[in-house]
Amino acid sequence: MSGANENIRGAMIMVATMAAFTFNDAIFKTVAGQVPLFQSIFIRGAIVTVGLFVVLLFLGQLRPEISRRDWKLIIARTLGDIGATITFLFALFNAPLADVTAILQSAPLVITLAGAFFLREKVGWRRFSAIGVGLFGVLLIVRPGGDGFNPYLLAAVVTLGFILLRDLPTRRLSPSVPSMFVAFFTASAITVTSGLATLATEWQPVSKSSLLTIGFAASFIFAAYTLSVMVMRTGEMGFVQPFRFTAILWAILLGFFVFDEYPDTLSLIGTAIVISMGIYTFARERRRAK
Repeated sequence: MSGANENIRGAMIMVATMAAFTFNDAIFKTVAGQVPLFQSIFIRGAIVTVGLFVVLLFLGQLRPEISRRDWKLIIARTLGDIGATITFLFALFNAPLADVTAILQSAPLVITLAGAFFLREKVGWRRFSAIGVGLFGVLLIVRPGGDGFNPYLLAAVVTLGFILLRDLPTRRLSPSVPSMFVAFFTASAITVTSGLATLATEWQPVSKSSLLTIGFAASFIFAAYTLSVMVMRTGEMGFVQPFRFTAILWAILLGFFVFDEYPDTLSLIGTAIVISMGIYTFARERRRAK
């Protein structure tokens, strides 16, 4: 398959990946108020973990050879993913879907900035400027202390910090470490952590409809995990990665039709800034790679 066709295929997979993640978020959000947060995380995590176990069993990757260095990195990224899952879902349950999604789309900017400071990756003044403008866009969405301020959006900002803890170690993992095994290990850890957290309070009864809803959400997150592995191995990353921002389009549509939510003018401006600066940063990285 030619490079151009591979890029198109990679872009389509990225769009599907973002759709799967966002549909999972929207479906999962519908159980807010019906099922306690940690119970819902535990139920979804158990379903996803079983699904990933079956896939790994089929692939023969349940016991891969992993060095001590890589295990340390896997544990570090897992801790980040646990924190990111809890803070993100806390924000999702209490704030508009589109706003929470838009804030998280600034993650590539934050990761580029952290890579410059912690991994000593070369970042020029143009990308530094783009990062600064992009973070200003996040401020327009959150608007701390301003009119329309939703304090729960701060949890989404905290999620960015946990994403750093997750993604920086991921970038240092050896190529030989199976991505699906890492996803399985992470899903298992999140399930165990949320299960322990449910012990602090009385377990609430879960209706059949809520259980089916969580299972439906789990099917999308499972698809998203699988597609996210495929997209990392298809096409040029500089071409494919900007299509991750289609998540915001899905979030706006789902927020409007499912939750009757629509971002206000400042949120839309901030979202547009985050998207444009993210695309610019990916374009600069692609140019430097060439």
